[in-house]
Amino acid sequence: MLHLQDDEASVVVTPEHGGAVLGWMHNRTPVLRRPVPDAMLRGDVRGFGCFPLVPFCNRIALGRFTWQGRAYQLARNFGDHPHAIHGVGWQRPWRIGAVSNLAASLTLRHGAAGDQARAWPFPFDAALSYTLSNTQLRIVISVTNRHSDPAPAGIGLHPYFGRRRGITLQFNAGGVWINGGSALPAQHAGVPREWDHANGLPIGGARLDNCFTGWSSTARIGGILGGVTLTADAAFRHLQVYTPPHHDFFCAEPVSHVPDAINRTDLPSGQGMHVLPPGETLSGSVTIDLALHGMGAI
Repeated sequence: MLHLQDDEASVVVTPEHGGAVLGWMHNRTPVLRRPVPDAMLRGDVRGFGCFPLVPFCNRIALGRFTWQGRAYQLARNFGDHPHAIHGVGWQRPWRIGAVSNLAASLTLRHGAAGDQARAWPFPFDAALSYTLSNTQLRIVISVTNRHSDPAPAGIGLHPYFGRRRGITLQFNAGGVWINGGSALPAQHAGVPREWDHANGLPIGGARLDNCFTGWSSTARIGGILGGVTLTADAAFRHLQVYTPPHHDFFCAEPVSHVPDAINRTDLPSGQGMHVLPPGETLSGSVTIDLALHGMGAI
């Protein structure tokens, strides 16, 4: 584990467990949800505060896809769940690079040989960095294609925020994917009124596990300290919002492509996976800022 500290802010990073953030505290207040008590013992980053998504985001239907005329079957990586989910980075140890009190850099090499090929058939290098200040955490994720041919790639971030009465989520979006069976997107539509977060909605008002497209690259969460602002750069073109009922958390996930994009050749522009030529890199940053004394409008 790595411990970052600046004034009243502290972050615990776990290179050994998917490069994930175990938790982030400001003074005695959790910015991300408190980790599940036994998650560290089990090495289950789904019980942590945040983890990276690489080299794809969300689901690939039944773990199957065809690329350049060849069919691939990925190994299940989420128990009995039928789909491959969240890429491979969240389930692998990352190598520690430069570390200071305020920052940490990590790397991951995926050789795509043997069992690794069943997780993802294209070799890649990934890099991840965390930079902390008293009121901000900046996260940079990148993936570089090490395959001999062009390969699909995606990046994303999966933060968990604590859910309680009074928490609100605010962002603008141009559209949303309506899910069909097995939580896979079925229809792209305008944002329904009851899902329109432009003026902020309370968490729990709608049950969501949906990808919002054309979002404003900024989301604000009310009810945590003086407000939390999540800002993503252009690589993260969409926002996956997850509000499971009867849980003490929700997720607002900046992602570079929509779920199951690799199987959808007719997606609107900007919603598919990136195609990286050999040696090229996809990179993006997300900052999470603490207002502490109030929130402004988007």
